[in-house]
Amino acid sequence: MNINKAVDKAYESKTLKEIADAPVDALQGVTAGDAELLLKAFNVKTVRDLGANKYFLTAQAIVALAATEE
Repeated sequence: MNINKAVDKAYESKTLKEIADAPVDALQGVTAGDAELLLKAFNVKTVRDLGANKYFLTAQAIVALAATEE
């Protein structure tokens, strides 16, 4: 899987497991300042934390279900 456009250059050669355990600012477009705000607001430290956060998962489920609503 090529995720080079989704992660910072320093993480392009890393495995998905390594990226999951990396700080959230390993994601392209997420700054160190954004990472600090995510830490303060949601205690999100890693990409894994972000992907497993209950608020983000709930929002994703709502958006997915809304697309199927008539």
